[in-house]
Amino acid sequence: MKTLLIVYHSLTGGALQMAKAAASGAATEPEVVPRLLHAAAAGGDDVIAADGYLFATPENLGAMSGLLKDFFDRSYYAALDRINGRPYATLICAGSDGANAARQIERIATGWRLKAVAEPLIVCTHAQTPEAILAPKKIPPDELARCAELGAALAAGLAMGVF
Repeated sequence: MKTLLIVYHSLTGGALQMAKAAASGAATEPEVVPRLLHAAAAGGDDVIAADGYLFATPENLGAMSGLLKDFFDRSYYAALDRINGRPYATLICAGSDGANAARQIERIATGWRLKAVAEPLIVCTHAQTPEAILAPKKIPPDELARCAELGAALAAGLAMGVF
C-alpha cells in the first residue's frame, strides 16, 4: 500500500473542501491510502512515512497560510534528504490569484527535492472585502471535481509506480 499525505489548513472552509475532494478522488485507487491531516497535526514523521503529497492552503495576504508555513518549518529538516524524488501537487483557495502561495510551496518542495506532478490547482473565490474574505467559502462542484481528479491522478501514479 502507498500513502498519499494531504496536509491542509483552512480558516473559512474552502481549502478543506478542496483537500477532502482530492482525498475522495485518491480513495478510488485501492492500492493508495489518502491521509488527510490538518497542518497543525502533521509533522516530519508523517512526511517521511508518505509516498506522495498534496498541500492545500488558502491564500492569506498573498501567501500560503501561516499554519501551513508552520508545518513546513517544523517538518523541513526532519525530512530533508529523506524524501527526494517523491511526487507532490498543490491546492490553493485564493481570493485573488494564488500565484505567490504556489511559488512559496514550490520553493520548499524544491528544497525537499520533490517532483511536481501537476500545475498548482488554484480556485479563485474573488473575495476582496473583509466580509467576503472572512465568510465561509463554498467551492463550486466543477472545481471540487478538478480537485478529485487531481487526487485520483496522483494516487493512480503512485499505485502504478509512475512517480
